[in-house]
Amino acid sequence: MTSHDTTTPPTTAPRSTTPLTATTWPIAAATLAFGGPARDGGEVHDAPAAEWGRVLRAVARAGFDHVDLTDAWLRPGDLAPSRRPELLDVAAEHGVALASISAIRRSVIHASDGEENLAYSHRTIDAAAGLGIGTVSVGLHQALTPAQQRELWFWTVTGHEDDPAHWDLAVERLRELGRHAADVGVVLSLEMYEDTFLGTAASSVRLVEEIGLPEVGLNPDIGNLVRLHRPIEDWREAFELTLPWTNFWHVKNYSRDEDVARDAYTAVPALMETGLINYRWAVQRAVELGFQGVICTEHYGGDGLSVSASNRDYLRRVLPEEGDVELGVSRVLQPRLTTPTHDRAGVAS
Repeated sequence: MTSHDTTTPPTTAPRSTTPLTATTWPIAAATLAFGGPARDGGEVHDAPAAEWGRVLRAVARAGFDHVDLTDAWLRPGDLAPSRRPELLDVAAEHGVALASISAIRRSVIHASDGEENLAYSHRTIDAAAGLGIGTVSVGLHQALTPAQQRELWFWTVTGHEDDPAHWDLAVERLRELGRHAADVGVVLSLEMYEDTFLGTAASSVRLVEEIGLPEVGLNPDIGNLVRLHRPIEDWREAFELTLPWTNFWHVKNYSRDEDVARDAYTAVPALMETGLINYRWAVQRAVELGFQGVICTEHYGGDGLSVSASNRDYLRRVLPEEGDVELGVSRVLQPRLTTPTHDRAGVAS
């Protein structure tokens, strides 16, 4: 295992024993829509804090008080430890809590980059601990292929497919990350994604069972599966299998049409309340099965941040109210959660 960062992390809140409600649930904006280089053409993690503040201010103006550091925007694992206080300060300035980190397309079983991706994932876990973030999400999906990059919607073209021969390596390396996460008080969540070992509900559950650590759970991003232009597993059945193991959740929805007789399948992004997945039902089941983690809103196309804000408001309407919570017992550890440190009343709209 790579050596861990030994800098002293900020104080984090203990895991709460009070069930979350519609009012208190941390719903984070993904920063996926802000991916790309900094204004000067360099890496965002090397940019001045004002560059980070520009994005966090937009997140706050959209009504969010929690944010997911999606590494397509800023890579916490490559942020110099000495600059972590700057990131915390600019987030606090805008009244936004750093809720989670999503490290995407950095598969630890990549044929040529797997070891570097493993080291990067270790650095990301250290960064989470150093920033007081309780959740890190990783996956086994890889970079988009040239064919996918040419499409309007990349999911209409098949990309990387995991080799069954690499299953044991995936278990070994993800277990290594899970042990590291446990050492520093972070939970690790595995993002579901098509054609990887996390590409079906059954395979995802088998993977976390074989890893065998309470700090390693699932991110049941079923939206990644319902958008595929091919036959898919039933989304309700997928949730029933995966929600008992859920410790973090990317949420998004798609309108889907199927003509099985013609072998024709289509899907396009939709609001959470209008797409195929009934999130009112899914949220209720998640709580019944013990989920108490961060919910991260994502959306592809258009103004993704504003659509995510609409989805956040929808979630506030379907999450349980105080006194209505019938919380079950999860199969995995739920994360420590962060709260904004400044009053959002000071954020201008």
